[in-house]
Amino acid sequence: MIAPTRHLALSLFASLAVATLSSARFSRNLLVHEARDVLPAGFSLAGPAAPHTLLKLRIALSQSNPNAIVDALYSVSDPASDKFGQHLSKSEVDQLVAPSPESVSAVNAWLQEHNLSATPISPAGDWLEVNVNVSKANSLLAADFSKFEHAGSGLEAIRTLSYSIPAALKGHIDLIHPTTTFPEPVQGLTASAKRAIHAPVLPRASTSKCTEGTTPACLQELYNIPTTPAQDMSNKMAVTGRYGNIAHYDWLETFLKKYRPDMDPTTNFTLTLLDGGDNNQTGPSVSEGELDIQYTVGIATNVPIDYVMVGLKWSDDGLNGYLDEINHLLSLEHPPQVLTTSYGYPENSMPFNLTDKLCKAYAQLGARGVSILFASGDSGAGCNEKMAATEPMFPSNCPYVTSVGGTINAAPEQGWEGSGGGFSNYYSAPSYQSSAVSAYLTKFASSPLAVTTSGKFKPTGRAFPDVAAKADNFWVWEGSVASIWGTSASSPTFASIIALINDRLSQHGRPPMGFLNPWLYKTGKDGLNDITAGNNSIECNGVNAGFEAVEGWDPVTGLGTPDFNKLLKLVGL
Repeated sequence: MIAPTRHLALSLFASLAVATLSSARFSRNLLVHEARDVLPAGFSLAGPAAPHTLLKLRIALSQSNPNAIVDALYSVSDPASDKFGQHLSKSEVDQLVAPSPESVSAVNAWLQEHNLSATPISPAGDWLEVNVNVSKANSLLAADFSKFEHAGSGLEAIRTLSYSIPAALKGHIDLIHPTTTFPEPVQGLTASAKRAIHAPVLPRASTSKCTEGTTPACLQELYNIPTTPAQDMSNKMAVTGRYGNIAHYDWLETFLKKYRPDMDPTTNFTLTLLDGGDNNQTGPSVSEGELDIQYTVGIATNVPIDYVMVGLKWSDDGLNGYLDEINHLLSLEHPPQVLTTSYGYPENSMPFNLTDKLCKAYAQLGARGVSILFASGDSGAGCNEKMAATEPMFPSNCPYVTSVGGTINAAPEQGWEGSGGGFSNYYSAPSYQSSAVSAYLTKFASSPLAVTTSGKFKPTGRAFPDVAAKADNFWVWEGSVASIWGTSASSPTFASIIALINDRLSQHGRPPMGFLNPWLYKTGKDGLNDITAGNNSIECNGVNAGFEAVEGWDPVTGLGTPDFNKLLKLVGL
């Protein structure tokens, strides 16, 4: 039923680009576009929103061909493709994802009818921003914007449980945000979850450089990471920072003196500030910023590192800066070739349509030759108590990013119990991983965990993580030595190896690795250490649910941990 409406709208608005619109055309026949029946857990109605409160509404316009960017991504990322490695330029990607002129004209005409104007906020113009007060937004969208409060965090948000758009705009507008999607309360690191000053209880391996803890020397030995400095200063890596996770310059210098004495201790990083972010050197450490910077600068020797610090003044209200960061990177003519992010939240925190907008934005960056890596999470298989099911994580659920799980110990490594992993409820398994996942599910059927986990996950969903790296006892300097655990250490480690491989490729006139997954599942798996022990089970509604590490791919450690020398050989160097 949508198709005829869309065709009518396209036909109608093609002529309206140069014509005067009657106000009745858009004012009548509003159709509900999005609605929710219940509030997210923890939120309650606090009262009406003040009529003059200003809202920054973001309008996602429908793209002319929503699948074009995914097709282009796979075309340049699949080793079997004759376009493998021929990454797209900024202008080529912008053209692929741009909305049709008819959609732009239709939406702008609707807004102008109400004395409103929109500003493009994405490079391709597929996102528009409109400033409007609550009273006018309620009238425009047949909405009821109200104030809601989250009991646990005190977070307040102005949202509506439904909104409508003119029937003539169906097919031109994908969604409007923030409306029915509620923000995920910000949670910082906790000492018990991630940070310790004492030695770990878990047994340590006998490998000489990993005996006491995870340091650059340990990772170099374990994964054959070279100490040779990178040569190409145009080969860059971006590290995402959030929630005031400061990276202190003097602590980085001390870290390098202690753990990379062969490096210039004044080696530093550049800084990009978004949404009011800052890297105030007088602020306290909450560890994550120190970890991410010390182990990218300290492992990816001489690779230029840019710390993208996203503050709390999000333009994308409720998306925790994810959309603002990706739009910033997409706006660059030459974005960094690797992006690592150690943050995420439950998949069901966002509806699919908004998730997919972000996921397709990652596809845009991947098509331009950027390797995007995300930590898979630190809650094992996760537990959605309400659904009595495992809990997949965003952005690891996105098929167009590389999800990094965690391991512990060394020689041999084993899967870490906190390593996030499982199956998306939103996305089906992409073709590049279908055979690997199918093989795992066959083995899992005879596992003791299958009894308590079957029925608690979607076996046909996009499976993650894709790869893994150490997640245990990372020594970080923050005035003294702190021990940090989590896949937020694993992702920077794996990303640093990719950045070093990109440097070698560049020296030979080769393009960067780009989107990794098709290559990893087809070829790169032979350059990884297969992890066959450990599990990420978690107590969920009174029973243990989760997955085991086995030979081949698994939802604990993916395809395995990296071996730089083997990976370098597999790319032909």
